Amino acid sequence: MNESVIGANSTVIFHFDIKLSDGSAAESTRVHNKPSKVQMGDTSISPEFEAQLTGLKAGDKKTFTLAPEDAYGMPNSDNIYYVDRSKFSPDAPAEVGAIIGFTMQDGSEIPGLVRDVVGESVTIDFNHPLAGQTLTFSVEIIQVS
Repeated sequence: MNESVIGANSTVIFHFDIKLSDGSAAESTRVHNKPSKVQMGDTSISPEFEAQLTGLKAGDKKTFTLAPEDAYGMPNSDNIYYVDRSKFSPDAPAEVGAIIGFTMQDGSEIPGLVRDVVGESVTIDFNHPLAGQTLTFSVEIIQVS
């Protein structure tokens, strides 16, 4: 059997677990048994993440740590918005800590985290929740094509 090794244009299906620097769990594809699929070289993951996957094959497991700029990036102040409280509904109230889906002009939806509510002003953070974090990834390669 000729096993494919992950290379420059491989399509990879894999499970991953992410832990914060304090060891607490941040995210896992195993929770709902929905592995991730990535096309190497399409810039959906960082070059440093791709480098960690390169050379692996189905069945391989690997754990590695990435600095914030190599994982989800650093928080960007341009991704912080101030929205009038009247724009929120009873179904999606403006409460600190709430994650609310916002519809973009192109019809896509992106999640925003309510960081602060002061009077009628609501601070929404559209940075990835793991931006700015040093993260440890544990991957298990399921399929390479």
